[in-house]
Amino acid sequence: SESLPLLEVVKPKPRQSTRPIVLTATLQPLEETVLYPRANGYVAQWHVDIGERVKAGQVLAEIETPELDQQLDQARAELLRRQAALGQAQTQEEYAKTSLARYQRLRPAGVASQQELDQRSAEARVAEANTAAAAANIEVGRADLRRLTQLKSFCRVTAPFAGIITQRSVERGALVATATPLYRLANNDVLRAFLQVPQELAVQVKPGASAQVSVREYPGRSFGGTLTRAAGALDPNTRTMNTEIRIDNKEHELLSGMYAQASLAIQQAHDVFELPATVLWNDAQGLRVAIVDAQDKLRFRSIVLERDAGATLQIASGLRGDERVVKLASAALREGDKVRAREAAPQHDGPKPH
Repeated sequence: SESLPLLEVVKPKPRQSTRPIVLTATLQPLEETVLYPRANGYVAQWHVDIGERVKAGQVLAEIETPELDQQLDQARAELLRRQAALGQAQTQEEYAKTSLARYQRLRPAGVASQQELDQRSAEARVAEANTAAAAANIEVGRADLRRLTQLKSFCRVTAPFAGIITQRSVERGALVATATPLYRLANNDVLRAFLQVPQELAVQVKPGASAQVSVREYPGRSFGGTLTRAAGALDPNTRTMNTEIRIDNKEHELLSGMYAQASLAIQQAHDVFELPATVLWNDAQGLRVAIVDAQDKLRFRSIVLERDAGATLQIASGLRGDERVVKLASAALREGDKVRAREAAPQHDGPKPH
């Protein structure tokens, strides 16, 4: 028996139902936007640069708008002209009404004819309509002036929310239009981690669950987060569900765009077994593992892979849990070969994140 090959075997490890599931994620800011000018003109000043933190409403840049200034002057002058036209129309209306009243007194005495009275009445109605039209023209002029004044206020580009300037694409004297990007602003006080939860775990995702996020730039450390949102539907291409975790980042230690690992305490929908990745045998017959049976003979067992975690595999079906699985798959293994089996030393899971 000493001449029989000696093989290390491992026992399938049941996956605990509450064991954290680790998925990859990308950190993104809670809010992010590109700021554009609302008025055409030339950049007079820019006040902040990349990396600077700004408050909501803070002025970021100022734009000179000579054409808009001219339009404002014209709008003010036009409003004065329309106000003067209203005064003239009101005077004509008063005269027409006075003349009408005079003819209404003269008509019973036979001094004025009915035709003259009708003419004065028509003139009074026309004068009244002219006054209403002049008043309406004033409102149009005021609305136009308000529009230009509001547009002029956009010459001061302000921050819509507090955050950090991540990009500046503006210089003094540059000609800008409404489609010219000036700044990119991001609110990274709170970060969002988006991850794709596989189908078998998607039904277990519940908003409010705790999560831990780690990045390689802070080895041995994790950042607490909360699972806040889930798409509620699977992507038809990947069969995964988009899920969001929010992480408090008041100290600004984490940067948006970082690649991260998110750990979720999600209960498994069904039992799986964990084995080292080295046990996997992949050939024309599919995915298999080598089993040493009770008679110390090799048997190949077809399996269904739940998830490939790199160093380990999660087996969804094909194993009962009491098998002796050959730790290192090799092309030299043959079905029915007699072997000697030795249980491999247990592997530690490694340090847990703090």
